[in-house]
Parts: sequence; C-alpha cells; structure tokens
Amino acid sequence: MSEGVYVTGIGLLAPNGSGLEQHWAATLAGRSGIATLSRFDVSRYPVRLAGQVDDFDAARHLPSRLLPQTDISTQLALVAADWALADAEIDEGFFADYDTGVVTSNATGGFEFTHREFRKLWTRGSAAVSVYESFAWFYAVNTGQISIRNQFRGPSSALVAEQAGGLDAIGHARRTIRRGTPMVVTGGVDSALDPWGWVAQIASGRLSTATDAHRAYRPFDVDACGYVPGEGGAILVLETASAAAARGARQVYGEIAGYATTFDPPPGSPRPPGLRRAAESALADAGLTPDQVDVVFADASGVPELDRAEAAAISGLFGPFAVPVTAPKALTGRMYSGGGPVDVADALLSIRDGVIPPTPGTAEVPEDYRIDLVRGVPRHHEVTTALVLARGRWGFNSAVVVRAVPGPRTPAPRRPRQPQERT
Repeated sequence: MSEGVYVTGIGLLAPNGSGLEQHWAATLAGRSGIATLSRFDVSRYPVRLAGQVDDFDAARHLPSRLLPQTDISTQLALVAADWALADAEIDEGFFADYDTGVVTSNATGGFEFTHREFRKLWTRGSAAVSVYESFAWFYAVNTGQISIRNQFRGPSSALVAEQAGGLDAIGHARRTIRRGTPMVVTGGVDSALDPWGWVAQIASGRLSTATDAHRAYRPFDVDACGYVPGEGGAILVLETASAAAARGARQVYGEIAGYATTFDPPPGSPRPPGLRRAAESALADAGLTPDQVDVVFADASGVPELDRAEAAAISGLFGPFAVPVTAPKALTGRMYSGGGPVDVADALLSIRDGVIPPTPGTAEVPEDYRIDLVRGVPRHHEVTTALVLARGRWGFNSAVVVRAVPGPRTPAPRRPRQPQERT
C-alpha cells in the first residue's frame, strides 16, 4: 500500500486576500475581489470585470535582480512558493537537493511580459527587446524559477490544461512523491490581465458581460451568464508521511488521497462528458465511496450548459441533493491553473475548521439541477473528506480527493515567517 502524501504548507495569493488566512477570512465573510479591471482602460471592451490581486508589490517580496526577468504570474508563483515553504517550516538542508521537486501548472504563460516585449519589437525594433523574453513567457518558467530560487534539483514538471491544470499538477506531484521524491512543491498560478490577454479571454465567449460585480459570476444560478476571470493561485508543499514525521512537521493540513483525470468524448458522441468518470476514478483511487464525501468544490463555470452538465455529474454520482456543493471561486473569478489549487486549499481549511464556505451571488438554482448548493452564509459541518473538481477547455476533466489525517487537527493559524526577507 502506498504511503500517504500530506500537505504541510500552503502559500496563496487571490483577489480577495493575499495570504492563506486573509483569503480564508474573506471567503467566509463573503468579501469579493471582483471589480472593474484597472490595469488599463476597459471602457470600450464588452467585458470589464476581473479578479485582481491589487495588494501585490513584487519589489517587497523578491530581489531586484528577478523583477526584470519575470512576468507577474511568475512573481506571484515565487512568492506563493516562499510562503508555502515558510508555512511548512522546512529547515534549509533537511532534504538533499535531489529529494525535492517542483510541479506547477500555468495556462496562459507570461502574457503581460511577452506582450510588452512584442510592443517594443513593433515600435522600437529588435534591439529594444529584453533578452529575458526567451524564457519569461514560457509555461514552464514558474517551475524553473521556483526550482532555481530554492535549489530544488529533483524531478520537476510543468502542465498545461487550463482550469484543470492546477489539479493535474497536484496529482502529478503526488505521483512524483510515490516514485521516490520525498518532498514536492506544487500548484498553479495564472495572470493574463493585459490588453492582449484580455482580448484572448473574451474570445472564448464564456466571460460575463455584466457590470454589477456582485451579480456577474453566479455559477449554477437560473440567471448564470458566464464567468469573471481572475489572477493568482496557490502553491502547496507535499511530503510523504514519513518525511513529515522525520522532520517533526508542526502541521498537516490533510492528505491528497485520490486523483484522476479524463477527457470528454468528441462532439456528437453518445458518451457523456468525462467529469463524472474523473470523480468516480478519484474516489476509487482514494478507496472511498460517494457517501463518504462531505463536500464537493465544484468547477462552477457559470456557463449555463456547462453548469447543467456538472450538476448532472454530481447528482448522478451522489444522488439528488445528497452532498453539499460549493463554489467560493465566485469571489475571486476563475483563476485558470490557479483555481484548482485554491479550491484544494479551501477544502483543506474546511476540514480544519469544520465549515463549508458559501457560493456568493447565486440566488436561485434550477430545481432540475438537483444539487445542494451552499449559498448565503457558511455552513458549519464536520468535514473529513472533500472532492475538488475542475474542467479545462477542449475537454479536460480532473478531480482531487483530500481528507483529514488521523490524529489532532492542524493547530490554529499563526503569524507566518516573512518571506519578503529572502534575497
């Protein structure tokens, strides 16, 4: 039997709170990070709302030499990794270089960085283009920069699967640990809030054109009209149970107990979408049955036909109204590769605190969805097992099961060590 893979540290930056506890407090209080996009003038665009990490200043957290060579998504990832490692209290030198790996996901690459350099190319010529353009745009750069900054030389990877990618990264990190690497830093971060990135997102046809920040993103609502994009994400520290015990880990948030990924069948196929199969396979991987799940953190696209398909998968697997369902991402927007890891973090905090965060803004769920959506206020409920779902464009589906570990619960939150002191 495989050894358990535990989450011992979390670093998180989201539009409604930078820092794990700040985000969690805002989520339980229903404080949204969605507002009119302020990075550039969006008055002439059909979509104007976004979830922005407005309180982030990379210069406060990272050495000056890194700033000109990194996109904002990489800067967010580096800081989230710093915070996760500080949260786990891993002493430098405890793990050998090749016993530590990095697995991240990124869906949009360094959009803002590369488009700024393209503008220089078109207006000033090739001599004005930064030499860092050669890698700063690349989907794998977050894995590389975290690895370099922390001297993690073990097996490392990067995945690209849009919203599902963040869960895929966690699943692959768990696989990497089971193959012999004791500790892996994993998760996902995304940001594409520059003009080019904005237009690319609008082109999907799935973004909400509503102008009321409180009603723009209402997953599973009778008036759902699309989603609001966001930026940010979460990085997690994963360890084997024996490694966490050997170094006397102060806390364990929970176990990554199951993971699975599937693809939708081709258009026109009589076969159903693959989300339910992903959920069933993740539960089987964890050795659990549906009745043992206490809450589902839904993908919650906010697109009516996709919401209906997800509701059918959930009610079909668990039974009508049989399990609480929630989508706190309505406070942050969909963060693409960052969204799944933030949902995993929220699920782990639900286990820690015995509370399910609500889905804000959603007022009325169609009766034929047959799901018990948590709305309005948090629901106090003992949580030992949570299922997290995510879907990416073009048919990606992923599911992760997290559960409590035997023994005392994670200690109360403390003031973290300040990662901005690193150089």
